[in-house]
Amino acid sequence: MAAPGEDGGGERFDRVLIANRGEIARRIVRTLHRMGLGSVAVYAGGDRDAPHVAEADVAVRLGAAPEAYLDPQAVIAAARAAGAGAIHPGYGFLAENAAFAERCAAAGLVFVGPPPEALRRLGDKVAAKALAAELGVPVIDGFATAGLEPPAIGRRAEELGYPLLVKAAAGGGGTGMRRVAAAAELDGALAAAAREAESAFGDGALLIERLLDAPRHVEVQILADAGGRVLHLFERDCSLQRRHQKIVEECPSPAVDAPLRRRLGAAAVALARAVGYAGAGTVEFLLQGDGSFFFLEMNPRLQVEHPVTEAVTGLDLVRLQIEIAQGLPLPFDQDDLELDGHAIEARLYAEDPARDFLPAGGTLALWAEPELPGLRVDAGVERGAEIGPHYDPLLAKVIAWGRHREEARRRLRRGLAQLAAGGIATNRDLLLALIDHDAFRRGDVDVAFLERHPPAELLAAEDDADWAAHAVAAALYLCHRRRQRPGPLPAGIPPGWRNNPWRPQEQIFEHRAGRLVVRYRASAADRFSCEVTATQPGGEGAGEARTIAARLLAADAGGELIAELDGVRRRFRLGLAGRRLAVHGDGRVCELMRVPRFPSRRAPALAGGCAAPMTGKVTAVLVAPGDRVAAGTPLVAIEAMKMEHQLASPIDGVVDAVRVAAGQMVDPDEVLVVVTPEPETTGEPGAGQRSPGAG
Repeated sequence: MAAPGEDGGGERFDRVLIANRGEIARRIVRTLHRMGLGSVAVYAGGDRDAPHVAEADVAVRLGAAPEAYLDPQAVIAAARAAGAGAIHPGYGFLAENAAFAERCAAAGLVFVGPPPEALRRLGDKVAAKALAAELGVPVIDGFATAGLEPPAIGRRAEELGYPLLVKAAAGGGGTGMRRVAAAAELDGALAAAAREAESAFGDGALLIERLLDAPRHVEVQILADAGGRVLHLFERDCSLQRRHQKIVEECPSPAVDAPLRRRLGAAAVALARAVGYAGAGTVEFLLQGDGSFFFLEMNPRLQVEHPVTEAVTGLDLVRLQIEIAQGLPLPFDQDDLELDGHAIEARLYAEDPARDFLPAGGTLALWAEPELPGLRVDAGVERGAEIGPHYDPLLAKVIAWGRHREEARRRLRRGLAQLAAGGIATNRDLLLALIDHDAFRRGDVDVAFLERHPPAELLAAEDDADWAAHAVAAALYLCHRRRQRPGPLPAGIPPGWRNNPWRPQEQIFEHRAGRLVVRYRASAADRFSCEVTATQPGGEGAGEARTIAARLLAADAGGELIAELDGVRRRFRLGLAGRRLAVHGDGRVCELMRVPRFPSRRAPALAGGCAAPMTGKVTAVLVAPGDRVAAGTPLVAIEAMKMEHQLASPIDGVVDAVRVAAGQMVDPDEVLVVVTPEPETTGEPGAGQRSPGAG
């Protein structure tokens, strides 16, 4: 952190480069402009037309590769080229890189973050735990794996006792974390966590800790100025998680009373003061039911969930970061801070909870943010955005404030319901189910909640047949309009005109529950009479036809329409990307795939083929031709959206072919490994058959 200027006015810079992308870059731009400061965006890969680039005053291309955001030299060169005097790293990427902070200082640039030495001491989880223990803050038993051979790691893990948590010694955000329930899982977890950590942070060092039994995850926001004053801004509860990554956060925690709040705040302030901290940071703890807590780590940067703290304190944390970087003192004392109401944040991800939270990619065909009292949406995307495999799958954060917790919960629920997001899979329905759950309403959740209540249970409610039929009726209008083709016809002839109007037209949609076959007749006055018949996947088991009388009342070019369906006026938003169509209305989203009238012939699926579920990079090939595998055996590891995913064998058999290598990029549905059923034989396996990884 740079020292204040001699005239007491602090560091003088009037333009800041944001070394990040997505929603955090847009959020920083907004504050810079409110402060009267200039903003510089950077972009790489396919981000040339991203919202954060368009909203900044100036934008600089870092490079063609998506990884260019991690290039310190390119970022510093961009700051110089754009005339920036400071760099704000946001979170992730270079935010916790001490060497980058030092390079900024050497280049005459102010790093909007803590001093390099504080970054170095806190960025290493092993060193941070040792410091916390010295200060008398309780820590979880564990050890670093550096310098230990696998047998020694195994022995020490047995001494700690299972279950254990393997995690990256550098970085955070749940990346490089693996839960290990038994000794047989340890080697695989260590290898996967090290690959993920090396890819995300450039450091594959690992830490193993005893896994507590269903604690809460509670963290304390701190601020420190260059003069040595350290304050805490109360706590946040981040217990609702998947894959050790937070998805719902709130402030204050429903499990923390005033005495516990003081103890947590004091521990966080002591740790920050001990390392000479300056800037915004978060000290994270695991909290048990008896009020005891353990230091987890300190993130020396802004957190994703910082808006809930802003909502209940009325502060702008980014503004305070920048003022601290300018050498200005904090403009308030600890006693000046008060909690005002309650705030809850939900993270909307491009992922499919029904498929083990598999990241989703593709075109965001539908996107519209609600504007409601007490609601804030921090989004990094807009309609038509291409969601690729290279970055975190976070699309937006929806933050609701209320005078009390239940009002905040209700407002968040309405905000999520009115957020129109479609064209790709998201976790929106899961978020709604979570905040509606009785346990969440009581404030009674912990980090293992989704293990006890998996998505299959939370999303088990049956589809509303009437709603699906109404959504299809709305989609039908858009498809009908798109059937109009240019040609030598009079302008007065309506779209989809036919010379045999007595015969119904047909449109088929694929739906998650099967097929929806629609037969309809259209008039020139935007009236439809349609019959919707649902079938099970594969076309089996046709249900009873549902007849709907539809009349279009209003429509615009953006895909919003108002229709009268069976006498009830309804409002819809529609988005179309290729054959994929998303319909939002009445707080729900219906995803449909339009079946072509003349479908092309497709090759049959390869039996025993392990195919890529998304675009990604192969990080490890775990088998070789000739290996005997059981159904569920990991075959290949793929990295997509900052997470590693292991693809398993669909059958018992023998690896017939491996079609990829580590480091290779793969596309969705590309066959990576072929497993053939093993013939039933008696006696010993042939010479060519091995156990996975043998040889």
